[in-house]
Amino acid sequence: MAMMDGGNNNLEELAVGCMLSIRTTLGDEFEGQVVTFDRPSNILVLQEGFKHGPRRNIRLLKTNYIKDFTFLGQADDPLDPNNCFLDLTALQTREELAIRQAEADAERIGVGVTTEAQSIFDALSKTLPVRWDKTVIVVMNEVRVGSPYNSESVIGGTPAANDRVKKMV
Repeated sequence: MAMMDGGNNNLEELAVGCMLSIRTTLGDEFEGQVVTFDRPSNILVLQEGFKHGPRRNIRLLKTNYIKDFTFLGQADDPLDPNNCFLDLTALQTREELAIRQAEADAERIGVGVTTEAQSIFDALSKTLPVRWDKTVIVVMNEVRVGSPYNSESVIGGTPAANDRVKKMV
């Protein structure tokens, strides 16, 4: 077993692809493959486990926290472009979903409204479908709540829907 010294000189000699069993000063034990070592920050980048596939866990570990390690062998570069797999369809789907979510989140923010108005909108949105029509809160596509955003400013909709919104405002 290779013991660490204060300078971590043993780590500087480890090449990309080295497979290690590591024990930290905090008591964690894991196995991983060296992706790179950054000398200025003294950080070792490891791919946990030895399986290769579309999902990998990467661990950044400050070498000061390594109590000891065991060299288990040498393998190919874990980031070799010829062995890496990117599912572009899955990435594009995630991107489209993130864009739709960001657009939906942006629509929930009132423009030119007070903090109180936004708070009322947020509270109503937890139980009812709401949207902004400029500075007016539209609830269930029928009841409208305008400034000053109190029960007297609730108009439209069926009497039951109107009463429900008034109670919430």
